[in-house]
Amino acid sequence: MKKLRRSRLAKLEAMDVDLIVFDLDGTLADTKRDLAQAVNATRGDLGLPALEHSLLYSYVGNGAPTLVRRAIGDSYDAGQLQRSLDFFLNYYRIHMLDYTVLYPGVEETLERLKSRGLRLAVLTNKPVRFSRDLLWGLGIGDHLWPVYGGNSFETKKPDPEGLRKVMEECQVLPGRTLVVGDSAVDIRTARNAGAQACGVTYGFQPETFAAEPPDFMVDTMTQLADKICETISRPDVTLARNYAGRCEGSDRP
Repeated sequence: MKKLRRSRLAKLEAMDVDLIVFDLDGTLADTKRDLAQAVNATRGDLGLPALEHSLLYSYVGNGAPTLVRRAIGDSYDAGQLQRSLDFFLNYYRIHMLDYTVLYPGVEETLERLKSRGLRLAVLTNKPVRFSRDLLWGLGIGDHLWPVYGGNSFETKKPDPEGLRKVMEECQVLPGRTLVVGDSAVDIRTARNAGAQACGVTYGFQPETFAAEPPDFMVDTMTQLADKICETISRPDVTLARNYAGRCEGSDRP
């Protein structure tokens, strides 16, 4: 992974962006303990023993239905799967902020990037209502718009439908869009939409970058802010500033 970072980080020096689209779980917020406890509560409802949290963390990233299905196994019919999904969602709705916190430097990074005129959005496979509530509960909801989740469209990441919708709403071209995430799902989403991709090494599944290399990686969110702001500050860079004005009148969450 270190070799990949050294070889690709230089590309950032020539990278200009107007829109940054963040993943949520494992990228902006450390949600893994609350997710794992909700999954084990769901297993307990079925009389199943708890699973190790480390295993459950590897299940995160493809949406709640997939998370629940992987956690309870394939021996249950569709009806039971739906009941278990409902149990999981109800439990998680109540407990999703018990232990969840922002990763270090996230709030400061969002403030810095926003002050430079960049548009900041979220595209996650987490259900959209949960995602918005979580962002506001963590105190960063006003920095991020639009916010779309795993049930906002017919498809989920890595399908590019959601990312294309974000770029369309913000009137930003793929070449000036950066996707930031913690897994190969996010990198593939960016590739499928023609956008640039940054991987964070501190998230849930950085090992998946070996199969789906990002354009560059960062070890902290502060490092991302430093690099982006350094690029913006170069005298030869001209940004199409403040796309927020173009989205005035839209229904914000």
